[in-house]
Amino acid sequence: MSEQNTKTEKKRNGALLHPMLLLVIIVVLSALASYVVPAGQYERVMDEEIGREIVDPTSFTYLERTPVSVFDLLQSLTQGLQEGADVIFFLLIIGGMFSILNGTGALNVGMANLLRLLKGKEWMIIPIFMILFGCGSTFCGNFEEFLVFVPLIVACCITSGFDSLTAVGIIFLAATAGYGASITNTFTVGVAQQVCGLPQFSGMELRIALFAALEISAILFLLRYVRFIRKNPRLSGSYSQDQVYNQDKKLNLEKIPPFTPRQTLVLVVFGLGIVVAVWGVIAKGFYVNELSAIFLAVGILGGLVGGLLPGEICERFVRGCRDMLLPVLMIGLAHACIILLNRSNVLDTILHGMAGLLRSMPDGLMPIGMLLFHALFHIIVPSGSAHASITMPLMVSLADMGGTTRQTAVLAYQLGSSFTNILSPTGGEILAALAICHVPFGKWLRFILPLICIWYIISLVFLIIATQYGYGPM
Repeated sequence: MSEQNTKTEKKRNGALLHPMLLLVIIVVLSALASYVVPAGQYERVMDEEIGREIVDPTSFTYLERTPVSVFDLLQSLTQGLQEGADVIFFLLIIGGMFSILNGTGALNVGMANLLRLLKGKEWMIIPIFMILFGCGSTFCGNFEEFLVFVPLIVACCITSGFDSLTAVGIIFLAATAGYGASITNTFTVGVAQQVCGLPQFSGMELRIALFAALEISAILFLLRYVRFIRKNPRLSGSYSQDQVYNQDKKLNLEKIPPFTPRQTLVLVVFGLGIVVAVWGVIAKGFYVNELSAIFLAVGILGGLVGGLLPGEICERFVRGCRDMLLPVLMIGLAHACIILLNRSNVLDTILHGMAGLLRSMPDGLMPIGMLLFHALFHIIVPSGSAHASITMPLMVSLADMGGTTRQTAVLAYQLGSSFTNILSPTGGEILAALAICHVPFGKWLRFILPLICIWYIISLVFLIIATQYGYGPM
């Protein structure tokens, strides 16, 4: 692409709604809500069994309005960054690690050899990677951890003639399908079932079938999409962004340098790091702090065995952190929205009003109403475990009154909250992934909406089955 065309494309891309600006607007709207929505509060009680505070569904009271000041609004970004510090520093370390490993040349050479091996069958990377990411999500509850793979999958997709939307889709459509089914996801179904008094991970058979339906539909959706864009790249939803920002990630498959012993050692270190991380998540309950330590060690050891000097390792680590600046700022802004709604005591009022609408629905439509309720509420509280702790005590009482089984109420929660993860701009992880690829959020929405419609149809079918057959126990 010529320099003049590059400048034109950058100007055109700059005219689009910047993802950071989108979140700033939402933060401001969250502050303005404190002047419009009445303040209210549920009492929280400690549930010793799950070790979390949960809402007392009978305790809602209105409070004196506590509007957010301009100074509170300005402070919210700093507080949001502090609130999301674990994920933010995890991202910085991931960026630094990949920058170090890229400096050794091992990742590029390894990926280039894989793609050369699959020449003519590059489409195979889609089902292979999506099954891996989907299983990590549905069994272990992985989601934000997958941000570590975005640079690698983007390079793989650009080289294969796909686009950056495909790369984000491979990771996060698969992860969302996994979260939607949550076969043994401790952070969603695990917490929700404990709050509802259900046996841990009971009702697994239906969730296995649900995972297969969601995952297969996502794989077929992406395979159909890449078939079209390989025939005509301009049909790609991220064509202009990829031309400007991502073409330098394309690997040269014609002149692949041979593996050096040092580069082989780098890939061994990286592979062992992934194995230890997966083992830690499954066997030891590792989360971002432990995973950050593992990937920091991978970066340092990989740089040393790859032949980088200590000063070069430091320089590349700083460069990788710099590349993650926009994603971490957006995560801070996403947390700022929740902070402002909590400070003004508006969050519980919204919850109380939405629960009131559910109470007025016919009993047979209650599960569908719950699905929509959770989809909307997850925009405000995008954490799966926090969402369950806040809403499921209310859902239990509604389910019991309306003749819906508690297991069906959990099913409606996991489906409603999961899809919002990739639909809502308050989902910091998806915005972080899009920022790494320089893809506007609006283009992502247009890309995934057909699949989201398919997923909601699948969800309705499974909820109807659960309702008709008394999905249990309880």
